[in-house]
Amino acid sequence: MTPGGTPRGGPPLTEEAAEDLLRCICFKTGPPRTVGVELEWLVHDLRDPREPVPPARLGAALDTVRSLPLVSALTFEPGGQLELSSQPAGSLMECLDSLASDLTAVRGVLGPLGLTLSGYGVDPWHSPRARVLREPRYEAMEVALGRTGPGGRAMMCESASVQVCLDAGHEEPGPLGYLRRWELAHLFGAVLVAVFANSPQHGGRRTGWRSTRQALWADLDPSRTLAPPPDGEPRAEWTAHVLDTPVLCVRAEEGPWLVPEGLTFREWLRTGLPRPADVDDLRYHLTTLFPPVRPRGHLELRMIDAQPGADGWMVPVAVTTAVFEDAEAAEAAHRAVRPLAELAGPDPAPRNPLWTRAARDGLADPVLHAAALEIFAAVGPALRRIGANERVRRAVDAFRERYVDPGGCPADELQVTTS
Repeated sequence: MTPGGTPRGGPPLTEEAAEDLLRCICFKTGPPRTVGVELEWLVHDLRDPREPVPPARLGAALDTVRSLPLVSALTFEPGGQLELSSQPAGSLMECLDSLASDLTAVRGVLGPLGLTLSGYGVDPWHSPRARVLREPRYEAMEVALGRTGPGGRAMMCESASVQVCLDAGHEEPGPLGYLRRWELAHLFGAVLVAVFANSPQHGGRRTGWRSTRQALWADLDPSRTLAPPPDGEPRAEWTAHVLDTPVLCVRAEEGPWLVPEGLTFREWLRTGLPRPADVDDLRYHLTTLFPPVRPRGHLELRMIDAQPGADGWMVPVAVTTAVFEDAEAAEAAHRAVRPLAELAGPDPAPRNPLWTRAARDGLADPVLHAAALEIFAAVGPALRRIGANERVRRAVDAFRERYVDPGGCPADELQVTTS
């Protein structure tokens, strides 16, 4: 332990050792085998979701949920959003069935308490939502993200998403190779934003965005939420990006955590101030970076709004998994999104024209609509090949007919009132 009660995870880390570690852990290549999902939900009053849930009532309910014997990992976001993170599953259906069972259990506890899980990308009614969690991480995060405006607090306390985690892919080139999958994720990711946009209202007013959640992410601290440059080797670009991003905080065992301004991790390594950094600090730093696609050995796709309905979340999971696990669908998707690269331009996601149009216009954008039509045409047969059951295939077909074919998204149907 260093002076001041700072926890240490080992000897001081050198810049060279940090680079080597990042190159080893960011893309763990091999045959794509597993899928995982992280589901975030807003917790609302069951009778009237416009009625704010007092923090004490919300906290007591969440404590009750903690007692459930779930397969998924249960965590909570700063505003009291509930998150279920599946275990890595060997198939799409294993993942969906496990999460669905846990969601049934959670809803069974919340219902008698007069609460429900709501699937919106951002809270349509409540802004700002009070922060329920008072942990040092979130105290530091609120300070750091608050330097660039109110979007940080909104993201912490008022947003929810469907995050899909897939293997990085083969080392070798090809439709399931990690180079192709990394490129595909950043172009197909914009299509996912547009197709599943579900946050047109925030704090009781229409925002002009179909995915206000994605607009908030793009407006956040750009160094922390940007992807690396799109035209380089992924391992090298991600390694440089991690080291050149300012640290969000310097953890301490006692007292408030330091929130330095503008101190990159590379500078921290070189100066050893305010204390020497170690491997645990680097691993923690990685959890404070929020690009739309985050490499954590696997690829974590973070751009999908939470979806309406009890089972609506299954559709983006099924579509994304089909595109990334089935070689024919991956090839078709790559052809479909190739024209989007010109629209994106040289700037990284999500601060480029492609991602802006996806969040603002959804599938009303004709280029994104054309790509979505091609991708969904390939997804149907792919779902059969990867073992999706009839219920899942029907849900995807129904979503395609309702939204994708006519060029819409869930945001276009969201009608919420303030009184």
